[in-house]
Amino acid sequence: MTVATILLTITAVTPVVAGEGTTGDHFWFWSFLGRLHPMVVHFPVSLLVVALLMEVIGGKRKADSFRAGIRMLVFIGAISAVAAVVFGLLLSNTEDYGGDTLSIHQWTGIATMVFACITAGGYLKQWRFRKTLLTFTVVGVTIAGHYGAGLTHGEDYLTSVIPGNDSSADTSGAGNFLLAGHTGPLTDVQVQDLNLQVRTIFAHNCNNCHGEAKVKGKLRLDTKAFAMQGGENGVVIVPGDPGKSELMKRILLPKSHKKAMPAKGKSLTKEEVAVLDYWIKQGAPWPEGEQKSVFRVAALEPRTPDLPPATGDLVSPVDRFVNAYFQKHKISWHNLVDDRTYIRRVYLDVTGLLPPVDSIDAFIQNKQPDKRNTLVLNLLNRNNDYAQHWLTFWNDALRNDYSGTGYITGGRSDITKWLYTSLVENKPYNNFVKELISPSNESRGFIRGIEWRGTINSSQRTEMQAAQNVAQVFLGLNLKCASCHNSFVSDWKLEDAYAFANVFSDTTLEINHCDKPTGKMAGRRMLFKELGIIDPNAITKERLKQLADYLVQPKDGRLYRTVVNRVWAQLMGRGIVEPVDVMDNEPWSQDLLDWLAVDFVEKGYDIKQLIYTILTSRTYQLPSAGMKEAGEIVAPNYVFSGMLRRRLTAEQFTDAVSSAIYPVYPDSVVVYPLLPEHVKKEIPFARAALVKNDAFLTALGRPNRETVSTSRSSQASLLQALELTNGVQFNDAIKRGADKWKGMYPDAGVMVKEIYRNALGRLPSPEEQAVSQKALGSTPTTAEIQDFIWAMTLLPEFQLIY
Repeated sequence: MTVATILLTITAVTPVVAGEGTTGDHFWFWSFLGRLHPMVVHFPVSLLVVALLMEVIGGKRKADSFRAGIRMLVFIGAISAVAAVVFGLLLSNTEDYGGDTLSIHQWTGIATMVFACITAGGYLKQWRFRKTLLTFTVVGVTIAGHYGAGLTHGEDYLTSVIPGNDSSADTSGAGNFLLAGHTGPLTDVQVQDLNLQVRTIFAHNCNNCHGEAKVKGKLRLDTKAFAMQGGENGVVIVPGDPGKSELMKRILLPKSHKKAMPAKGKSLTKEEVAVLDYWIKQGAPWPEGEQKSVFRVAALEPRTPDLPPATGDLVSPVDRFVNAYFQKHKISWHNLVDDRTYIRRVYLDVTGLLPPVDSIDAFIQNKQPDKRNTLVLNLLNRNNDYAQHWLTFWNDALRNDYSGTGYITGGRSDITKWLYTSLVENKPYNNFVKELISPSNESRGFIRGIEWRGTINSSQRTEMQAAQNVAQVFLGLNLKCASCHNSFVSDWKLEDAYAFANVFSDTTLEINHCDKPTGKMAGRRMLFKELGIIDPNAITKERLKQLADYLVQPKDGRLYRTVVNRVWAQLMGRGIVEPVDVMDNEPWSQDLLDWLAVDFVEKGYDIKQLIYTILTSRTYQLPSAGMKEAGEIVAPNYVFSGMLRRRLTAEQFTDAVSSAIYPVYPDSVVVYPLLPEHVKKEIPFARAALVKNDAFLTALGRPNRETVSTSRSSQASLLQALELTNGVQFNDAIKRGADKWKGMYPDAGVMVKEIYRNALGRLPSPEEQAVSQKALGSTPTTAEIQDFIWAMTLLPEFQLIY
């Protein structure tokens, strides 16, 4: 039996064990193949159309020069039409498509495939009406293609450009803003709100070309004085008259017009245009004096929200806040996941390892009501396993690795020994942060940054790297844009970034705007002045101590919200605030985030205690939720319903294969040399977190760590598919594993059961057992066992955390 057959049969009968209330997923490889449909489908289209064109050009000539070419085009077109239909059916059954358009597209596509195959036979047999068949085939291709475009681009893809059918001219959305329908004069509060909307539109769509950093056409829209002054062609805003305002004329021009604004990016929405039109009609009010930011700015200080009342089993604070959220969004609580799902989930989240078979059996048989809480405590007390797993998370965040840019020249130093020890000891987070910002020799690699060889730009100076990394990791704040020019996505200025970078610098840095010196200096100061004032004249070591002390104060609620949010995202698949590096974004539950941050401080800055609080909540134990598209995770309208189903990380997958099948990295691979000898002896196989990066781990998503990386994509990629199919490291491990399993279990039936237990934590169903034994035969070869194991490791049940 071939590899493909084994894979098809096993995945066809293997259920997705996701606990009660969770539906099964499609096997990711079918989705991957389905998504090739748009690429493959164009091949038969072009071939068949060209074949018909050659028939028309050839006319009635008897020359054979066209005939051979036409026949070849038709044959290849028919074969590729079959492939396109197969991929299309996979796509329609694994993606969110539906409706009449899909049905028409599907059946016209199948009909076209049939016609193409009949036409190919006609050309083979030299039927007289083969040209007619080819014509029908091309007509079918055209119809199927039209409906395919309708699925992708909308049903009015063609008709929308016909005069009289321009749906974009609809202005029904013109009133969909805060002051819609208001009559009479505006109050001061209404003026502020309207102006905030207008400045928000300018900030997100206009200020990258017409702001302080870049002044195209001598026009700035970031302040009242400049906006009313206009640009090189005069005034652009005429208060009270949108029709005479050049601003409105430009934004209403077709996107293709050379004077249309915005010149780059998307056009303004109908609602945004309506806001600007209404604002100008009201006299373009722009209050004087300091006003609130056009960007959301999260509170800095801590906040303790009132706990919602306990209800039934919902007694933990996490569940009480989530219950209030569910009630608001009319979401019902589902039954909790079963024991088998829970133990696998918790093992992977705490230790990064699959639970041993005997531990699964014992846990399922345990009748103690608090067994889940006890399990979490026991796993958190396995200090080295915990450290070896969470080392990956902190290596990514602190850009710490064992090789790569900077190590050859000594322009970079790692912090592995300090970091590993800190995790084993469960160092309080406030001390953890202080030792990174005001470092010892062992922990200085984080703020030291990378000294790049050759010419670098000013925003990559080591001092600026330190400022960027500290802001991103500990405060959830992006300073990278503001390191080059005033930020277009926040209120942070170039001067702010340089002032903060100067805290880390032995000398005062000159401000560079887009890598050009300005001759200006920024001084030295904190990003948030409320936390304290840095002594600008103190030596660097003393300034760093001041910075560390100021940042870890309990009143710095942002620091603790940021770490709580990161840990929540690591365990739940998505942060309470998302992206996790943009902590000014709106959380889906402000109360839950604030309570967790305050509780974290009150309980001694204890990361393990935070993890315990989350893992023992009923919220964590809900069935996992899936997302159709990655973009839904960060969508503003995201609604929380439970942990997001996600792929094993590169390290988790590698360790899962190593523990269940055979070590991916053999004993000859040297783990990181600074670990204590007794720790090395306790490691049953080379944990992937301790291995230098390679092509296999990179393909599975491990970053190079030359920059801070605080999240990884859970989407399967082409590179991953290729590595899991043809990668030397992976296939060698599976081959060695196949040899081991063959020697241990000569009986194929027993072997199947043991591989299932080790890989999936359960016995195969009778149907799975029968299919697997049929695939392997009574005396399987090493190659057949290797194919079987490979198919097992590609199952969603193995690759995903449910």
